[in-house]
Amino acid sequence: MAANVTAFQPKPLLPFDPGQPADVRRDRLVAALPPALQDVLSGGRVENRSRFSEDGFDGVAESWSPPALTVQHRMLARQALDELDAGILAPASADHLLARVLALLSHFPAKGMTPEVERLVALDWADDLGEYPAWAIDAAARRWRRTRKWRPSIAEMRVLCEEACSRERNLAARLRAVACAPDRAGEGRLAVDSATRRK
Repeated sequence: MAANVTAFQPKPLLPFDPGQPADVRRDRLVAALPPALQDVLSGGRVENRSRFSEDGFDGVAESWSPPALTVQHRMLARQALDELDAGILAPASADHLLARVLALLSHFPAKGMTPEVERLVALDWADDLGEYPAWAIDAAARRWRRTRKWRPSIAEMRVLCEEACSRERNLAARLRAVACAPDRAGEGRLAVDSATRRK
């Protein structure tokens, strides 16, 4: 007797197109989450405060505390966070990152720098940008090529990378706050800080 075998369909990945505007990307990600989790993420308490650095005003920091949560909320948040961290926000591979950095620096050649030193400089860049996903690094490099006439610094590229993925990182921070919130009421709330840097 023949048996019917049904192929297991893996859970679809969160929708993500790095070519879309940042607000559209975030809205699509949130819309793909279970409704119960969407309600939690749209609730809670938000507090804003000014941030300052050595250079003066450095944007506004948002502190978010989740509303009352259930075990289901925490479970759903862990699943969504795992998918976001493992896919969309996963750091770029070393090969991709090094190739992107070398290509970007080639557009702005440095005088008097030997190929060996240039490679060491690129390795420093790869080390300092290694926390960002490939799509954010690509977006930062594209923005720099199209808007600047000089060689970028690592700090400038980090700012652009941070801006490129800030909404996705903010969503991940909120999901992490839900996933890691205390199990019982009265144990306090987890606050999540995310910075909106001035542009």
